[in-house]
Amino acid sequence: MGEVLPLGTRPRTIEPLLRHVVGHVLRTTRTDQDRTLADVAAVAGVSVQYLSEIERGRKEPSSEVLAAVAGALGLRLVDLAARIHHDLTARGRLDLTADRHLDLTSGTSGAPVRDVAGDRSGAWGGPVLLAA
Repeated sequence: MGEVLPLGTRPRTIEPLLRHVVGHVLRTTRTDQDRTLADVAAVAGVSVQYLSEIERGRKEPSSEVLAAVAGALGLRLVDLAARIHHDLTARGRLDLTADRHLDLTSGTSGAPVRDVAGDRSGAWGGPVLLAA
């Protein structure tokens, strides 16, 4: 039988927002290629301002925009997904900004995250606790 935890002392599950992870991967890929925002935005057919907001995790791009930006960086969507997967699992640590880190193993962060266990809205699909 599993461990019994008193109500209110459940383990916390912390997940980064997808837009932050996507933005981080796009910016890292662009800077690794020594390309400017203007260059990638022009090839993708989006404004420099919008691409900057995507990279900073402030905007959540549509699938069409995401495909265009990934394509402008020479990536397929599956390549982008693989890089996101790698950042979240292999390293266990994701540098979302220059001065803030999200530690995916301990839940300590200065970056915006969503506390799955603390969400009681029912919209997130987090864990369900049953009292005996």
